[in-house]
Amino acid sequence: MTSPRIVPLRGPARTLLDRVGAVRAAGDVPLVGDDRAPESQWSTLVSVAEGAEAHPDAGWATLTSGSSGAPRIVQRTAASWADSFAAVAELLDAGADDAVALPAPPASSLTLFSFAHALAGGPRPVLPRDHVLTADDAAEATCFHGTPHALRALLDAGAPPRLRAALVGGSHLDPALRGRAEAAGIRVAAYYGAAELSYVAVDTGDGLRAFPGVELEVRDGELWVRSPFIALGYLGSAGGASAAGPLRRDGDWASVGDRAELVDGRLRLLGRADDAILSASATVVPEEVEAVLRTVPGVRDAVVFALPRERVGAFVAAVIEPEAGDGPSLAALRTAAEAQLAPAHRPRHWFAAPLPRTASGKPARAEAARRAAAGAAPRLG
Repeated sequence: MTSPRIVPLRGPARTLLDRVGAVRAAGDVPLVGDDRAPESQWSTLVSVAEGAEAHPDAGWATLTSGSSGAPRIVQRTAASWADSFAAVAELLDAGADDAVALPAPPASSLTLFSFAHALAGGPRPVLPRDHVLTADDAAEATCFHGTPHALRALLDAGAPPRLRAALVGGSHLDPALRGRAEAAGIRVAAYYGAAELSYVAVDTGDGLRAFPGVELEVRDGELWVRSPFIALGYLGSAGGASAAGPLRRDGDWASVGDRAELVDGRLRLLGRADDAILSASATVVPEEVEAVLRTVPGVRDAVVFALPRERVGAFVAAVIEPEAGDGPSLAALRTAAEAQLAPAHRPRHWFAAPLPRTASGKPARAEAARRAAAGAAPRLG
């Protein structure tokens, strides 16, 4: 069987839908890059695409977010997305006559998914004229697909008058943000997924449950997924050595290494196993500490990471993104940590700064940690 070509595409968001459709119509695989990314990174991805043979069944190629390092190229069949179109349409209560606001660039898998949905008769994409979706851009949107950060920005600018539903993924959704959207008449469905797994679980207000068509299993604290939406695997190497990545398989089941619990059918995520911080005799899960810090008034978001330290392994550190102004005091942060966290889980070093984010709006964890360690983020206390 002849393999399709991987066709790299870049450019303004509003020019890409037709180009993506033309590549798909020719039987080839579009690989969409962010036109704001460094040229060196894009050149590396293009070299990988041109130097590796695509899977014979590949229909789409997406990029991992790069939130923890360099992005990888993920191959998937056309059906691995198409099989979820009906469920997404139901969550958004949207069809071909609707318009979906897409604040993330087409290089983001969630926006490229919405392109694929549109090409198959789903909602019409509403894209930014420049790189940031404005209230004017989104004025005709009836639904939204993006990250919590992008939803907050859209609400801050004034909710589009026709907007009635939002599908939110990519990072933690603050309950206060959900409440704010619902107060504006916008029904919110938050989901957990990964570039390699696509949709895994969805929360319409009562906790994360398996996305329609998905089976979940926790093995030794690690989440495994069986569904028709799982990707084929990685193309070549965007990092230079091998195509290795977190995706692992066991027959029909797959995992990307996320730690989790299943309680009464609800999924509780505990972060990636390789993100855990080993501090003295404790293993600290950053997401658990971040969840506590987000409850502190004045905290918009937080990233928790390890600062290496001899003998104890690492200290727990946190970068706090203030809601506005100076944000919460160090005393307020420490009080919240002491009230809700075991001693080894409490941050020992605190920083306050706007969080760097990926193109899609996810916190860029590795970059946030690098800036803090390099002294580029102001230290509290």
